[in-house]
Amino acid sequence: MTIETPPAAVDKFARAFEKLSSDKSTSPEWIKSLREKAWSAFSNLGLPTKRRGNELWKYTNLRPLADLEFSYGSSGSVTAEQIKCAGPWDDAWDTLVVVDGKFSSELSSLNGTTGLRATSLASAIESSEGDVESQLASLAGKEEYAFTALSTAFVDDGAYVSLGDGSELEQPVHVIFVTSGASESRAVYPRLLMNAGVGSSMTLIETHLNLADTPQFSAPVIEILQDGGSAIRHYRVQMENEASFHIGTTRVSQQGDTDFTSTSFAVGAQIARNDVHTLLDAPGANCTLHGLYMTNGSQHQDQEISTTHAKPGGSSDQFYKGILSGKSHAVFSGKVIVMRNAQKSDANQKDLNLLLSRGAEIDAKPSLEIYADDITASHGATAGHVDRDTLFYLQSRGVDEETAKAILVRGFAEEMLNEFEPPTLFDFVERVTDERIPVLLAESDTIGTA
Repeated sequence: MTIETPPAAVDKFARAFEKLSSDKSTSPEWIKSLREKAWSAFSNLGLPTKRRGNELWKYTNLRPLADLEFSYGSSGSVTAEQIKCAGPWDDAWDTLVVVDGKFSSELSSLNGTTGLRATSLASAIESSEGDVESQLASLAGKEEYAFTALSTAFVDDGAYVSLGDGSELEQPVHVIFVTSGASESRAVYPRLLMNAGVGSSMTLIETHLNLADTPQFSAPVIEILQDGGSAIRHYRVQMENEASFHIGTTRVSQQGDTDFTSTSFAVGAQIARNDVHTLLDAPGANCTLHGLYMTNGSQHQDQEISTTHAKPGGSSDQFYKGILSGKSHAVFSGKVIVMRNAQKSDANQKDLNLLLSRGAEIDAKPSLEIYADDITASHGATAGHVDRDTLFYLQSRGVDEETAKAILVRGFAEEMLNEFEPPTLFDFVERVTDERIPVLLAESDTIGTA
């Protein structure tokens, strides 16, 4: 079904697509064909501004995004010091930096780690390195989804990571996507394509930073393919300015006896979406998807989390927490599908939200679709505030009111923060949370009211 779209919502991107096609006329034929097919799909879909009858976007209004004009192809300057000040950084990590969708070899810091192939996506495309031709857009392209189609239509550069069979990395691989400071509003489409070989293991950190003060649009697409017996510990940090739009898509395909464990941390952006789908495509695949999101003012955070159990004996766990203040809005749409032959599956799903203001709103929609008869599954969602008795308990032990409120909010977040195990990364998300709590409390009017 074609989703109703204001004409400009397609036309504004059409001019940029024509320019890209002209500039990249020497690209390999397979990538040109991929872009054309993706553009055709996006032209039919448009931006999903119609919400009635559209379950994927029922609670998220994209009209502000559709109404803005964006330039494409311009890139600003970024220094290593700016990145280190704005996001997590550790010299021991293998770090790939993508600025305004373009891989930066100057800002990247690669240590020559054995078993790791890390480079620009553009160079992997030009050389058709490894299986990049068959892998690129193989996961984020199967569904009729406007933003993956849009990103693939503009696919040009990003990061490419390949982990050899049996490789076990001691230090994390860090991929940083940066939107540089600029006065004009721009659209960027960064990509990460990653393959983990048989029996390999690694920690992957994915960071999204915005250094601009003006409205920006970032539509990153992450594709992760895991071969049998591989294990990935994934962390995602999303920080945008409060005028920008961030529509992120992650697609993961897991083969037999694989483990994919992901924890996300999201703050900022006018409208942000973290759209994750994991496919458990062989027996014994396991995935854990956790996250913490914080909103204030009129911000909007949307968590679209789904897992498909396609084969037997797999397990999945979805657990997200939100802290909302002011007139902000959050969405948690969790979905688990257990296919007919995916017997002995174990699926759990939970979303907890702390509402600090009467004007804050959460739309939680956990759901299960089960077609097998020998499985274990549970789901649930709650939203509430800190009651008078809980606040009084701390005050009665000599803690002043404002400190007591901060302790209670921090205590709610603590469980998720502790999942960020690399010390440098934990220090970063802890600091950002501690800086964020006074902002949240400044707009709070429900703590201790009932």
